Amino acid sequence: MTDQHFALFDTKIGLCAVAWSPRGINGTQLPMGGEQKIRTRISQRHADASEAEPTPEVQQAIDRIVKLLAGEPDDLTDIELDLEGVPDFNRGVYEIARAIPPGKTITYGDIAKQLGGVQLSRDVGQALGRNPCPIVVPCHRVLAAGNKPGGFSANGGVVTKLKMLEIEGALVNHTPSLFD
Repeated sequence: MTDQHFALFDTKIGLCAVAWSPRGINGTQLPMGGEQKIRTRISQRHADASEAEPTPEVQQAIDRIVKLLAGEPDDLTDIELDLEGVPDFNRGVYEIARAIPPGKTITYGDIAKQLGGVQLSRDVGQALGRNPCPIVVPCHRVLAAGNKPGGFSANGGVVTKLKMLEIEGALVNHTPSLFD
């Protein structure tokens, strides 16, 4: 019997998923182009997870995520996360990212400076690319220099990031280039 579970849920941007343990949410999945792809991704990241009805706490988190993705501001900072096994540096990045309010953005460099120096910007980007809990840890609110979108590892890439920022009312300097 495992203590790792997951559930799928619909949002305005598509089908998402959440994974949890008794210690809190330890994974969220943005839309991936279908239910089977999401189930496959969850099983890759949480091999011992079984599909289950969300606990009341997890259901409340799901309801809040759904509302956020429908345009209702919510910082989700009080949702309990289980980041066991996540490196300390990444936890520091996620803690800073969680403090960014909906509709606001900061840059990779801003986070790097808070963690010791702008030279850590690439490390910040790598940590955000490994974010196990997108939306709850709002990596979509972190931009590249010049307030350009930068990368986004979720399905749909930068288009998904821009869609989420638009829902939240954030302003992003996005002029498409050959490198987008």
